[in-house]
Amino acid sequence: MSRCLTALLSLIAGSAVMLSQTDQSAANKPMENMKQPKDFQVFEFRRYVIKEGEREHFAQYFEGYFPEAFQQLGAIAAGSFFERKNQSGFTWLRGFHTIEDRAIVNAAFYYGPVWKEHKVTLNDLMIDSDNVLLLQALSPERSIIILPAVDPVAEAKGAQGVVVAQIFAVKANSVDAFAQQAEATFASYRAAGVREAGVLVTLDVKNNFPQLPIRTDGPYLVWLGVVKDNQALESQFNPLVERSLQQLSATGFLRSAPELVVMDPTRRSRLRWWPEEKR
Repeated sequence: MSRCLTALLSLIAGSAVMLSQTDQSAANKPMENMKQPKDFQVFEFRRYVIKEGEREHFAQYFEGYFPEAFQQLGAIAAGSFFERKNQSGFTWLRGFHTIEDRAIVNAAFYYGPVWKEHKVTLNDLMIDSDNVLLLQALSPERSIIILPAVDPVAEAKGAQGVVVAQIFAVKANSVDAFAQQAEATFASYRAAGVREAGVLVTLDVKNNFPQLPIRTDGPYLVWLGVVKDNQALESQFNPLVERSLQQLSATGFLRSAPELVVMDPTRRSRLRWWPEEKR
């Protein structure tokens, strides 16, 4: 018993040291101390084109039928958004535990009863659904933040905040080198109060569920962040983006200019602005 007690006290002491170290770095990584499951390793960054005037309806159908269906199969709808510059753009993130699970879960869903019942309605609202990047985290600690589901009572207004994605078309065999050069830029975003939600890179594997196309024109690096509101977007984030464009292009690692996608979370989007008091 004494030996077990000693071991337990040592474990507690070690945990205290680790917590202290985490607290010291929290200011530089505002979302770092959020609960962040590490078991979703593979993500689809799916950008749909919806028929004019039907995007809100599509989101209502999507959020009404699909998030829990994915979750029960072992996947996760990590976030869903309306693109601001493209009034027909509906973007969402789907996570899987492994690349093998992508094939298993997608087969179970798209050949299952939920999709069978609603596919005609949803397909009739879509113009294109093939713009899909298959991604993995740059490193385990940079995986997408999986936040709790939106609470319909406590969050009666739905998901809040503004989600931003920077998509970098990187030259072949240069992803790691570019990521190192871009880290100072990403750190400046975090220092300005932008919450980093993930840093992802394309996964160069064969499409194991060919019924759903994925892009093969990579590699890409995708940086995800969340700001509180439009004021923070305009005053804190956008100026940093403008200043960083020339610097990032000067690295010589990019194939084209970065794409900035500014998005509003849909009502039930998991990825959203998460109030400080809930952290």
